[in-house]
Amino acid sequence: MECRIASASNLCYNGTMKNIKELLTVMAGCSAAAGAGLLARSEYERKHFQTDIYPIRSSRLPEAFDGYRIIFLADLHNHSFGPENGRLLAAIRALRPDCVMVGGDMVVAKGPKSLEVPLRLMEALAADYPVYYGLGNHEQRMDREREIYGNQYDIYMGALKELGVHILRNRGEYIERQGSCIRVDGLDLDRRFYKKVGKRPMPPSWLEKTLGPGRIGEYRILLAHSPLYFREYVRWGADLVLAGHFHGGTIRLPLLGGVMTPNYMFFPEYDRGLYQAREEGRRGAMILSAGLGTHSINIRLNNPPQLILVELRRRHGTGSKAESV
Repeated sequence: MECRIASASNLCYNGTMKNIKELLTVMAGCSAAAGAGLLARSEYERKHFQTDIYPIRSSRLPEAFDGYRIIFLADLHNHSFGPENGRLLAAIRALRPDCVMVGGDMVVAKGPKSLEVPLRLMEALAADYPVYYGLGNHEQRMDREREIYGNQYDIYMGALKELGVHILRNRGEYIERQGSCIRVDGLDLDRRFYKKVGKRPMPPSWLEKTLGPGRIGEYRILLAHSPLYFREYVRWGADLVLAGHFHGGTIRLPLLGGVMTPNYMFFPEYDRGLYQAREEGRRGAMILSAGLGTHSINIRLNNPPQLILVELRRRHGTGSKAESV
């Protein structure tokens, strides 16, 4: 009798274990298929950028700049959309911009890398348009860590200057049109402001000490690679901030937005798109690019690379307004 009971128990145990193994096998297969599908989707997204147009309206904009069109590029990270970035260049030319502005990180500073991809793109653009280039943390790293990168920074900057690119390192230039002007400044953030995890406070006077006085009359565009200090930029005097760095949050979830930034901030306040702020009576807008490439974490989900056209519009009345389409 005991043998029969033991035999029945063994049969029951063996049957249960078989069912569990079969279930685990099915679950593993489904997980592998889902993972493969997500990786395939990510690979597709990385190769196909989308174009977003942002009309920016301001009463501070001179009439001569009503309709002025700016291409904004950020975070290429040596990526190429077709040979010689042909697909990207064709899309830019079709938008008929008046100038191109770059928000940094066109290179990859993760050990010495070729500079050919960003330089060829800048060469093609500078032949047709004025190009204003603000640096990101990767360009700054090449300059700072010369024991790793040697003279790569000098080679890159020298080549850009030869192409006629306007390099804006804590400086600005006026853009003139029909007797009126606006100003574009490029900000180099200190290394401390790129810290991993969280946000380090920016001293109230730091921007003015670094860039000079802010809103002093003309409409002002600020190329600032990190969006973290948007409110500080507006307080300083930026009418429009063009930023990148966060790669759109890498993976975007419905309702929640971007999941993670390169400095390991989860579900950040800013990830991609259009933002507005009012600080100390000053109003400003920020367009945050999701970038064009990736590095280190080479994943994009529900977060395609982004080519941005900014269309400046004169707004009659007071204040400023930003709209996206």
